Amino acid sequence: MSLRRRIHLPQLLLTTALLGALLGSPPAAAAGSRTVPLRVATYNMYAGAGLDNVFDLDRQTAELRSLRADVIGLQEADRHWGPRSEWRDLAGELAERLGMYVFFAPIYSLDPAEPGGPRAEYGVAVLSRYRIVSAENHEITRLSTQDPNPVPAPAPGFGEAVVGVKGRPVHVYVTHLDFRPDPAVRTAQVADTRRIMAEDRGRTRILLGDFNAEPGAPELAPLWKELTDADPGAPTFPAKDPVKRIDYVAVSKETARVRRAWVPESGAGASDHRAVVADLDLP
Repeated sequence: MSLRRRIHLPQLLLTTALLGALLGSPPAAAAGSRTVPLRVATYNMYAGAGLDNVFDLDRQTAELRSLRADVIGLQEADRHWGPRSEWRDLAGELAERLGMYVFFAPIYSLDPAEPGGPRAEYGVAVLSRYRIVSAENHEITRLSTQDPNPVPAPAPGFGEAVVGVKGRPVHVYVTHLDFRPDPAVRTAQVADTRRIMAEDRGRTRILLGDFNAEPGAPELAPLWKELTDADPGAPTFPAKDPVKRIDYVAVSKETARVRRAWVPESGAGASDHRAVVADLDLP
C-alpha cells in the first residue's frame, strides 16, 4: 500500500525567495491558446558531485538554471546526509538559489550523528516555479542499501507533488528505481508506481526519474500503457560519452502532449547523469 501521507502547503518546505519565484514564472499562454506550456526536467544530481567526484553545488545550480524548467525532478539528493555533501540540504539550497518551491521525499531518514542534530536523509525532490499545493511521500518496493541483509519491502521515496499550473492541478511524481542488474525489484516498483498513479487517473500526471533501465526493458513495458515516453533521442548515462538512456520524462497520454524533448549538452560534467528536458502542452 502507498504511504498516503499528504502534506498541505503550510507544512511544505518552501523557498523564501518568493520574488525570485514570481520573476521566474513562465509566461502566460498566448491569447486564445487552448493549451498551457510547461517545461519539465529530470536530473540525477549524484549528491552534488560531478564526473570528477568533486562536490560542487554551484556547478549544478548553473546547469539547472540553464534548463529554464518550470518543474524539475531530482534524484540522489542529500539532506544533512554526511561529509560527501558537506551535511547540507541540497534540494533546499537549489530551490533557494533558483527561486523555486521544493518538496523533498526521503528514501532513507537516519538518526542524527549527534543528539539534537538534523536527521541524515537521502531521497528525491520536486522543484517547481509554480506553487506546490500538496505533496505525498509514497512507499514502493525497495531493496535497502542500508541493511546488510536486505529483502524487498515497502519503503518511502516515491514523491508526488501537486502543482497548481494556472489553475490546473498537475500531479508530478519523481522516482529512482533499483539499480541492480536483476530486474525483479524494478518489476515490483513499476507495479507499485502504476497502482499509485492510477489513483489520479484522468488528471495530468508527469513521471520524472532515473529508471535504471533502457526504454525497451521488459520491466518498463507496463508503464507505456498509460504514459508517453518523452524520447529525447539521445542517451543520458554516463554523462561523458553516454551510451544508455535511463533517465525519463513520461506523461499521461490523455492529459498532456509532448512538443519536444532533448538531452542538454551543457551538463556533461556537473553530475554522472545528463538531464532530460521536455516541453509539454497541457490542455
